[in-house]
Amino acid sequence: MDKISTFISTYFDWFYITVPGTVDIIEILILSFFIYRIMLWFKQSRAWTLLKGIVMIVLFTAIAAVFQFNTILYLLKNAFSVGIIAVVILFQPEFRRGLEQLGRKKLINYIIRDGEDDGVISEKTIYELVKTAQVLSANRTGALIVIENEVALGEYIDTGIPIDAVVTNQLLLNIFEHNTPLHDGAVIIRKNRVVSATCYLPLSANDSINKELGTRHRAGIGISEVSDSMTLIVSEETGSISIAQGGELFRNLDSEGVRSHLQTLCKEYNGRKSHRSSGVRPVKRRKRVVVENKNKASRKEADENEK
Repeated sequence: MDKISTFISTYFDWFYITVPGTVDIIEILILSFFIYRIMLWFKQSRAWTLLKGIVMIVLFTAIAAVFQFNTILYLLKNAFSVGIIAVVILFQPEFRRGLEQLGRKKLINYIIRDGEDDGVISEKTIYELVKTAQVLSANRTGALIVIENEVALGEYIDTGIPIDAVVTNQLLLNIFEHNTPLHDGAVIIRKNRVVSATCYLPLSANDSINKELGTRHRAGIGISEVSDSMTLIVSEETGSISIAQGGELFRNLDSEGVRSHLQTLCKEYNGRKSHRSSGVRPVKRRKRVVVENKNKASRKEADENEK
């Protein structure tokens, strides 16, 4: 207890409690708002992992100070300045994007935007996506449609052309029609709206991916590796429908398969939302790994055996 008291008196001697006045309350509210926005920004970007690492280092430093681990404290002290520079360099795109968003948004919208939550996509959007996939598959028209989940895809949305329209199969079919200005690249959907088209996505570097798959499928898998999004892919060569999620590719899906995946995405989101609001942690399920629908292959093999 003496060591803890010494630690508190040494490092927190500036801390004392006073009766807050009007100015103090205003300052607390302003600081709380900005801290909340910074925390929210961290969570919606790769920097969320960085923040958790920083918290662990701070806790480790506090423990080292309490138990007087002088060597560890010396190393941490000297690594701190270098670490700050390294963080700024590594996460420079995230910091720049956060400042750009702060400058672009109106204050009222910036405050109330996150209170609105209509889920990932609605049943109507699922219907429109399934219908779109059916028509594109029948016409062998290639398509790449990304559905944003909890991890924001702002950096990829910014690479495309803004659309901001309600999701309809007519709109999507027109976008992916051959020889139209928007048919190249990916479409990104956020909260039941097509927010951008012709977006560039990161390609997966996974060597285990089937060599028959082209750039469209690698891009769909790549965006699913760096976010929790779901990507609907229609092959231009075969017309087959696939879905990429969590770094896995689910191939040769029919309409019911596509609908099932989209509905599962919504259920998982709503489940996480309800658990967060109730304070109960969700039970982790074993990840289902399905790379390809084997029904067609097995039927083809059976036909060949009969011949």
